[in-house]
Amino acid sequence: MLLFSASVEDSKIPRAGKGLFTKVPLSKGKVVIIPNQKHSLYSTKELAQFSPDSIEQQSSVRWFEDVHAVDPEWSEESHLNHSYTPNLLWHLGFAFTLRDINAGEELTIDYSHLLDENYSLGFSDSITGKPITGLSFNKKMQKTCRELCLLFEQLEAGNL
Repeated sequence: MLLFSASVEDSKIPRAGKGLFTKVPLSKGKVVIIPNQKHSLYSTKELAQFSPDSIEQQSSVRWFEDVHAVDPEWSEESHLNHSYTPNLLWHLGFAFTLRDINAGEELTIDYSHLLDENYSLGFSDSITGKPITGLSFNKKMQKTCRELCLLFEQLEAGNL
């Protein structure tokens, strides 16, 4: 669920389709997306029972360990596109702003945090050409926890 005003528009990222754009400035270090109550939860094994082109497969993200959240309504946050230099950090279903973001900017996350270990989406990052592949849950947690700590250390240092 978004905690700010946004719109879904044509993405500025090549071949990305639609993207999510903020209508208001967002300050660094803020939680701007929280989990909604519309998700269904499936284990990796349960999710594998759906066909690859099903809404369950298409809208699923790994939430934690081997639990996947499925949002078949395609909520606004479903339009977050991938970047290896994102402006949001996705951590256990919450999105934090990694920097100040101007009104009108497209919002991005690193999809490797949403995918199962070694799972590939079958396409590469449109900027770097690097494949988008999921991390193990432990690596994802190490990476996102480090990034969160750094983010809040930077905020604390700026407030002194």
